[in-house]
Amino acid sequence: MSEAIYNRIAVLRAERGISRRDLADALGVHYQTIGYLERGEYNPSLHLALRIARYFEVSVEVVFSTEPFPRIGAAERVTA
Repeated sequence: MSEAIYNRIAVLRAERGISRRDLADALGVHYQTIGYLERGEYNPSLHLALRIARYFEVSVEVVFSTEPFPRIGAAERVTA
C-alpha cells in the first residue's frame, strides 16, 4: 500500500508564474507528470523530489510532506 505524499508544487508554480510545461522542461519530465504530481496521482522518486526542490530553491520539506499542508490563510481565520 502506498502512502499519500502531499505537495505544494501548484502553489510554488503559481507564485512564480511558471507553467506545468516550463517546469517539466526544466526537470526533463513530461508535462503531464507535473499534473499527476500536483493532483497526488503519482509520488515522485526521491531524485525527482530533490530536483523539484532545487528548481524552486527551497528545501524538499517545503514542497513535500506526508501530512496535509494547512490551507493558505487558515491560521488567520477568526471564528465567531
